[in-house]
Amino acid sequence: MRPLQSDVNAGAPKLAAVLEAARSRHAEELVVLDVARLAGFTETFVICHGGSSRQVQTIAEAIIEALEGPGHRILHVEGMSRAEWILIDAGDLVVHVFQRDRRRFYALERLWAEAPRLEIPAS
Repeated sequence: MRPLQSDVNAGAPKLAAVLEAARSRHAEELVVLDVARLAGFTETFVICHGGSSRQVQTIAEAIIEALEGPGHRILHVEGMSRAEWILIDAGDLVVHVFQRDRRRFYALERLWAEAPRLEIPAS
């Protein structure tokens, strides 16, 4: 795993806000993938899941609120009504919040297995 470097990675404050928001709502199995060299549409994926549709919505709402601050911009949010897989596109950072079974089914970590996994600092 490559460590997060806030002084080198300009996206680190945004990423830190997302991780803090997800943790505050008890998101499970947080994973951060550096997809910059593999995807032309973003630099980083954050993947996590919740145990129910309500928890998935709550996690996503907390992340959206964290990204509504100065210097951040949300381009698109998808899947909020069904809350099986909510995608939050913040440009250089895309967040995927799943229900547990949907996460296993879509297996983004396996799909993007070539992407380096970034070390998440302990909270």
